[in-house]
Amino acid sequence: MLVFSVVLAGCSGGSEKADGGSEGGGKKELKVWLMGDETDETLIKQYEEKNPGVKVSVQSIPWGSAHDKLLTAVASKSGPDVVQMGTTWIPEFAQAGALLDLTPYLEQYPNLKPENYFDGAVQTMSYDDKVVGIPWYVETRVLFYRTDILAEVGYPEGPKTWDEMKDAGQKLAARGNGNYAITIDAKDMNYLSMFAWQNGSAMIDENRKPHFNEPEFMGAMEYLKSFYDTGMTPLASDLDLFAAFKDGQFPMFISGPWMIQGVKDKAPEIEGKWATTTLPAKENNASFLGGANMSVFSSTKNADEAVKFISFMSEQESQLTNYDVSKNLPAIKSAWEDKRFEDPIFATFGKQLENARPVPFIKEWDAVSQEAIGAFERITVGGADIKTEMDQLNAKATEILSK
Repeated sequence: MLVFSVVLAGCSGGSEKADGGSEGGGKKELKVWLMGDETDETLIKQYEEKNPGVKVSVQSIPWGSAHDKLLTAVASKSGPDVVQMGTTWIPEFAQAGALLDLTPYLEQYPNLKPENYFDGAVQTMSYDDKVVGIPWYVETRVLFYRTDILAEVGYPEGPKTWDEMKDAGQKLAARGNGNYAITIDAKDMNYLSMFAWQNGSAMIDENRKPHFNEPEFMGAMEYLKSFYDTGMTPLASDLDLFAAFKDGQFPMFISGPWMIQGVKDKAPEIEGKWATTTLPAKENNASFLGGANMSVFSSTKNADEAVKFISFMSEQESQLTNYDVSKNLPAIKSAWEDKRFEDPIFATFGKQLENARPVPFIKEWDAVSQEAIGAFERITVGGADIKTEMDQLNAKATEILSK
């Protein structure tokens, strides 16, 4: 989900000195690691023009190998000055002492202050009361729906509540002939998290205590299970999502901004017959907040230059340039006032970002989420008892978190 078309360029010639501080020509070299496969020189050139004493050398690293490369860099203390971090990785590397505390720089660089960012993104900035990451881009999930088909069942603007979602779903499934209401990505814990939050579950609280076997989380599981039980979503499907959306077999799905261009390209026949809207609400309509932050490696010898670079990347114009090239959504709130986001399909994401949150900010989250996904599959496909599975999940999560 986080495949990133980087807006930055690969490094050029010059010889790095032994202290890692400067290269040929007397310029300081700033090493930047970014995750992705494509590069563009736009922002790098702008930064170097404004800072003629600095040469920015960027290494683009595929997401699949980035985590291991970062671990090696931490162990050898030979990492970059600036590194792009997936938000779910930050607790692990912050706990290892690999990320510089940026708190002392906030007054000098007001672009980095938390008030510039969506509340959910702010939750990814700090670990152990230290600011260790600055949001670079964000993403969230919204409801994609066929306006024409939903209008036929009474919801031309899409369902706004859980009850409306189920009512629309039952009417859509009643069409039969291989038609459903919505596809549920049961192997994506972010999907399960959204419905848990909407039903008032914290999942794991600030004291690292899990709450999976309590009514709020179990109620979300029961709600999602009902879509399988009543034929609103299939237990398994090999349907191509774009084709199924075009043909009306799945008139609704929940996903991120990367799907917009896919629908436009692969289903041009339904132009003007689909839209996006914020997620239906129960206690709230919280969605998942993902994306990436920029951090400074604690081993850097160029801390001041590194922070200045991140500040430049956090300027509104830099964020908009990044969007133009990569279509990654801006992390700063002010950028969403730009005319680029007047299109209602995109504007939905800005509105949803006002109520989006990251998964629990703990390094063990991946292990816990895999256990939860397994439990959900046993419940929906295997017919296992929800309470039994949630008791077991809570016990396993407690064990993982106590190590």
